[in-house]
Amino acid sequence: MLLPPAVQGAAAPLTTPGTGVAPVPPPHAELSNDALARITELVLPSLTQCGVELYGAEWVGQSTPPTLRLLIEKPGGVNLDDCEQVSHAVAAVLDAHDPISSAYTLEVSSPGAERPLFEREQWLRALGFRVNVRFRNGEADTVVEGRLLAVGEDALEVEIRERRSTGSLRVAFSDVVEGRLAVEI
Repeated sequence: MLLPPAVQGAAAPLTTPGTGVAPVPPPHAELSNDALARITELVLPSLTQCGVELYGAEWVGQSTPPTLRLLIEKPGGVNLDDCEQVSHAVAAVLDAHDPISSAYTLEVSSPGAERPLFEREQWLRALGFRVNVRFRNGEADTVVEGRLLAVGEDALEVEIRERRSTGSLRVAFSDVVEGRLAVEI
């Protein structure tokens, strides 16, 4: 059942009973990359009709209810009307196909100044910019912030500063937990 849209920021609540396409895991469960890719394929035509591109899609299963977050962009930037239009269009598609079996929130927004970096191509576009990278380092996560120096097939290189010296750190993509652009201060 689709609840009345409440565009607060750029989110509209959405619930769907599980009767359609193979359901997405219940709340607080991880969403597989395949399931998220399937959902992305379903909504791409709606985004094109609305005149925007998909920058990225995320499933945030730790929130209550879980959140399907779509980040959109277009030349000249995204405004609240774009987010509202996309939210309504995508909600209708997801309600018709029922790919998610439990209650969740649909959130549509621009990636923002500190946009997340999901794909290798996004990392490539960020070359030379300041980035924040959280990566696995043994049993713990480490966070570094610095200029993105290089992006290879399987790793990236970030310039780091320690006290008065500058160096670089190579991080394998397989170890990256999350990354984003960082605002220059």
